[in-house]
This record gives sequence, C-alpha cells and structure tokens, in this order.
Amino acid sequence: MRKNMSNLDKGIRVIIAIAVALLYYFNIIEGTLAYILMAVAIIFLVTSLINFCPLYRILGISTCKIKN
Repeated sequence: MRKNMSNLDKGIRVIIAIAVALLYYFNIIEGTLAYILMAVAIIFLVTSLINFCPLYRILGISTCKIKN
C-alpha cells in the first residue's frame, strides 16, 4: 500500500472523528444515525493511522506529495 493521504487530510479526518465521538458522548446523536456516523469515524481514524484510503485508490486520488 502506497501512502495517498497528506498530513492535512489526516488531520481533518481525525478532527471529524473526534467531533462525531463527542456528539455521541453528549447524546446529541443517537439511534441508527449514531451507529452509522461512529462507523465512519472509526474508518476515518484507521485510514488516517495507516496513511492509506482505499476509496482514494479506486478514484485515482492522492493528496500525498510525491517526492522525485
């Protein structure tokens, strides 16, 4: 797996995941929506930790700067 995420992209994903977790913790979101958003937040955290997004690969996107 080649890296295809920049530091900015990883940071945004982590912030979104923390925001979703806080919304769930304070019972602002609940039910099915909460479970779906928590699953997305977990996916965001995992992809930011491994620096690879499978969806980016399928779409041919890379936010990572390539060194020559």
